[in-house]
Amino acid sequence: MRMKMSRRRSGFTLIEVLLVAGILAVLAAFIVPNLFGQATEAKRKITIAAIARNGSIGKALEAYRFDMGAYPTTEEGLAALFEPASKSKEDQRYKGPYMQGNFEELKDPWGFPYEYRSPGEINEDGYDLWSYGPDSKDDGGKEGSDDIKNWTEK
Repeated sequence: MRMKMSRRRSGFTLIEVLLVAGILAVLAAFIVPNLFGQATEAKRKITIAAIARNGSIGKALEAYRFDMGAYPTTEEGLAALFEPASKSKEDQRYKGPYMQGNFEELKDPWGFPYEYRSPGEINEDGYDLWSYGPDSKDDGGKEGSDDIKNWTEK
């Protein structure tokens, strides 16, 4: 009497592995682009909020203006929000720093410094503050620009 032993199959066949890999690839093709798109849009919103008049940089500039009587000049730049410019060291009006951290840390979400001009060319009674966006290039205000500015085109 001979007993037949059935062999149990263990593991996966090549076709099963390829099928699962294909399904995962199709899912990734739909999900990954959406995640990257959301990350870029989130960074844009953070930048817009930071440079707005009621944003973190905007509020610091307003506090500086309130104390000093004017916005920092283009030459003083945003660094004046962290420590007084050399001409203002003895100026008792300076109540800063107006932002926490240090000037080297003040970068847009893509790791590039914010651009600042005062008096502004667009906001003549105030300042122009902008980021060149993810490509870090001046797009010259042309259509499709990814620059983020504290002004609207006229």
